[in-house]
Amino acid sequence: MANPDTARAGDTKRRLVVDEDPSVREMLVRVLQGDGYLAWPAADGKQALAFTASVPTDLVLLDLGLPGKDGWEMFEALRRHNPRLAVIIITARTNQRAIAEAMGADALFEKPLDFPQLLRTVARILAEPPKPHRAAGPAATSAARTLWAHGAR
Repeated sequence: MANPDTARAGDTKRRLVVDEDPSVREMLVRVLQGDGYLAWPAADGKQALAFTASVPTDLVLLDLGLPGKDGWEMFEALRRHNPRLAVIIITARTNQRAIAEAMGADALFEKPLDFPQLLRTVARILAEPPKPHRAAGPAATSAARTLWAHGAR
């Protein structure tokens, strides 16, 4: 899926796009590849966890509307597996910013996406040294669930 002719020199990490919609998923992979990144698609949380467990991954674009696990549960599972993993939330849901901040997401983009801004954000995040993110422990999860229950959907 990645185009080695356009991949950035020395780039051995992968970016993963997790979205249930095949057209959105493939479009995001193409946008990342067009900017020189190695990128692969995943249709659901199960595929995402299998990929990140077996392939060095430094950034995930994660849609919240996934089949099976809720997107926020998937976010927690990815971060438990790799606390240094950068995660950008992609969503059609409104009012998710406060939850994203409480959970420790690296960024949040609402659909329709601003591709130039998304690519600038990806570049900024990847330029920073990988850092362990704080786990979305009980306090963050509780705060996020409280926000969710009170209409931040």
